[in-house]
Amino acid sequence: MNGFSGWLHRFSAKLGMFFRSFMAGRYGTDRLNMVILCVALVASILSAVSGGGLVTVVLWLLSYGLMFWAIFRCMSRNTYKRYQENRRFLMIFDRLKDRQNRYYTCPRCRQTVRVPRGKGKIAITCPRCKERFIKKT
Repeated sequence: MNGFSGWLHRFSAKLGMFFRSFMAGRYGTDRLNMVILCVALVASILSAVSGGGLVTVVLWLLSYGLMFWAIFRCMSRNTYKRYQENRRFLMIFDRLKDRQNRYYTCPRCRQTVRVPRGKGKIAITCPRCKERFIKKT
């Protein structure tokens, strides 16, 4: 048995080296990938629970499409683009969690401006172009 366990140890070490070299330069996983996979899992469970018909097929296709998208993002070598996608997702997610501020875009330069909620109508001055616009918070 010692010979087999030694062979198994060497094989697992070689397999680990193969996967490390295969994933070198690839993006890997991030928060957006985890959300995509969780939504795919929910869609897969809903497709299994639903009674059949068109809804089941649509949920099944949605779950597989999301899983392939997550694998594509994980195996991508374009790390800058995947990083930007994750950054944009996290910015949107943080805005949804932020209950004390409102976000507006400047009509002139499209700069995002954060203002406190519950102040009524206020004049907002853009920090970039100094444009003044009135919004209700």
